[in-house]
Amino acid sequence: MNLVKLTIDNKPVVVEKGTTLLEAAKSIGVNIPSLCYMKMDDMNFENKPGGCRVCVVEVEGRRNLAPACKTECMEGMEVHTHSVRVINARRTVVELILSDHPPECLTCAKSGECELQDLAQNLGIREIHYTGEQSTYKGDQSPAIIREMDKCIMCRRCETACNEVQTVGVLSAVNRGFESVVAPAFEMDLDHSVCTYCGQCVAVCPTGALTERDYTWKVIEALVDPAKTVVVQTAPAVRAALGEAFGMEAGNLVTGKMVAALRKLGFDYVFDTDFAADLTIMEEGTELLDRLNRHLNGDQDVKLPILTSCCPGWVKFFEHHFPEMKDVPSTAKSPQQMFGSIAKSYFAKKLDKKREDLVVVSVMPCLAKKYECTREEFSVNGDADVNVSISTRELAQLIRNANIDFTSLTDENFDNPLGESTGASVIFGTTGGVIEAAVRTAYEVHTGKTLEKVDFEELRGMEGSRKATVDFDGLKLNIGIAHGLGNARKLLEDVKSGKSEFHAIEIMACPGGCIGGGGQPYHHGDVDILKKRQRAIYEEDAGKPIRKSHENPFIQELYAEFLGKPLSDLSHELLHTHYFDRKKKAEVK
Repeated sequence: MNLVKLTIDNKPVVVEKGTTLLEAAKSIGVNIPSLCYMKMDDMNFENKPGGCRVCVVEVEGRRNLAPACKTECMEGMEVHTHSVRVINARRTVVELILSDHPPECLTCAKSGECELQDLAQNLGIREIHYTGEQSTYKGDQSPAIIREMDKCIMCRRCETACNEVQTVGVLSAVNRGFESVVAPAFEMDLDHSVCTYCGQCVAVCPTGALTERDYTWKVIEALVDPAKTVVVQTAPAVRAALGEAFGMEAGNLVTGKMVAALRKLGFDYVFDTDFAADLTIMEEGTELLDRLNRHLNGDQDVKLPILTSCCPGWVKFFEHHFPEMKDVPSTAKSPQQMFGSIAKSYFAKKLDKKREDLVVVSVMPCLAKKYECTREEFSVNGDADVNVSISTRELAQLIRNANIDFTSLTDENFDNPLGESTGASVIFGTTGGVIEAAVRTAYEVHTGKTLEKVDFEELRGMEGSRKATVDFDGLKLNIGIAHGLGNARKLLEDVKSGKSEFHAIEIMACPGGCIGGGGQPYHHGDVDILKKRQRAIYEEDAGKPIRKSHENPFIQELYAEFLGKPLSDLSHELLHTHYFDRKKKAEVK
């Protein structure tokens, strides 16, 4: 290992050769501000175009200031990160950025979470000494993401997230000079592009140039409508992150407080998407065993590996990029959509309500869920199964708007019957969780034996792509797991070329899975936050009295009273879907 010694702000530091000044300073607790640079260890995300020049530092012996994110440490360097010359340069750079930035901080969706705003505050900027023409671009409002590129500072983090991490390839710099901006090709709208709405561009954007589509007012309108019965479902990853929005440490489980807050907001019924996750395992797990048994019996037409279908960002990804494989993923709907379908059929019947008089709201860590619930196939006569999907951040804003003291709330329980869940369902919120939940049930169904050890450690972790073999009492089940669409692409290329030896593959669009979804509280590149959320998910699983989906008594009741059995005709009608070839659609528009 080649090491170099240098001093930063008179503090000695020893780092590996090739380390940037920015990373070296960070290692000794010296914060150098930056706007374009962002790194997420373990997530294959590093953006360092060196364009913003906010991170400049003074290196003794050099005539010009050096960008810390692009300058490698050299032996004997003496670096000053906050000299008068450096601070003056940073103030000038930020003032120039602000001179071409809309002064809409009070109404901006990113107000209070904006890194440019924070930087201006930290530098004490109170007036702009530079004036001139401001660049203007057309707005773009998709079902999930809003682009206001007048607020773009060309940091190009979103470009890295979209192209290198997710390999979706929607965003890139277009035009030149003053007219340059990050946009889809030909500056088309997102909903005409191959965008998956994963929201990772929103998660890394330092300003309000990229934000989620806000549907909180639709929720409020439903809550005050006396003709509507409003039910809410909450995804498993939400409870592991919501507390962060109220100053709580990352990884704090706030399930009970979340339920209490939702009741105070006025929802008629507070249910859990985890119930539908258990339902998903019943359908998807049965589908997995059906394909495996047919394969073992010599059926050459069976499609293996089976691919999970819970993530709408991933579904849209393969519809655009791998449409020839659209018969390979499970046909099971996502838990969000299964819940909506059951709520507006089974539960509406129990309430003696028309489905159109029931409003289903979902709270999701994901922006693609906003798009998913608008897909035409997830509706009946124009009435959507899920009417509104809001993010974890939007729920936090609703709670604040209602002046609810979240941290002091007493824990409450979900309503039944659609609020009961198992430990298997809560781990849907993290990478590896869906397939682990499926294995717990599939093992017992296949072998007829009790699974004593339900924790499959070999399926857990944060590696972007991993594999494991699970022994089904003699049947070796080869499992692949990927999170982040770039990692998913590699597995799909192997499946497409016939090189894959997997029987089942779990894919989640976002780094870390749903815990790192585009609608979660901003983690600002801190992977430790994602790991803490993951630990919280597993803690809730471990604390559940029932940890296998097929043992959920309300799931058993649902099949006995209504559905009959997994993969029944009614189950296929309500809980399964089909996929589309979107490649031609994206090319034509």
